[in-house]
Amino acid sequence: MASLVADYGLFLLFVLIAMESAGVPLPGETALVTAGVLASRGDMDIVAVIAVAATAAIVGDNVGYWAGRLGGRKLLQRWGPLERHASRVLPWSERFFARHGPKTIFLGRFIAVLRVTAAWLAGISKMHWWLFFAWNAAGGICWAIAVGLVAYFAGQAAAEAIGRYGLIAGGAIVVLLVVGAVVFRFIRRRMLGAESEA
Repeated sequence: MASLVADYGLFLLFVLIAMESAGVPLPGETALVTAGVLASRGDMDIVAVIAVAATAAIVGDNVGYWAGRLGGRKLLQRWGPLERHASRVLPWSERFFARHGPKTIFLGRFIAVLRVTAAWLAGISKMHWWLFFAWNAAGGICWAIAVGLVAYFAGQAAAEAIGRYGLIAGGAIVVLLVVGAVVFRFIRRRMLGAESEA
């Protein structure tokens, strides 16, 4: 197992994150969390994990952006029901990305559904590429650092807790960390929802 992680771990991490970012619903963030935990055990290098994750996020999002920009409208206009819906939604989408594109691209990296769709939507809405690229790169780098380091330090904390207090206490600490992460996500979603309603 350790040799598989050493030989193919970073490649698999890159593929999962890049494909998720390009619009394929794969567990990219889960892969980053797993890699961060493996790095905390010494099976991977955390600097390499963060660098690969950031690069994959940026590359994948740019693939998604150009796919949306070059073929997204054609795809939407190919089928009757989608075409009618697209003709109503696309003007709104273009105005939205003109006003809120940068923050949507940056924050979208941290939100599961937007992580898969934001690049396509930006491309379909014809957001300027250089603006998309700058905010996408910033979001991808911040996301890779934040998620990678949280997983790395949480993994270290769990391993130390298990070593010091036993498996049951270590498991309780892991459960508390997971509950804390879920509560954090819930609060963040509520705050983002309140901002969008304002």
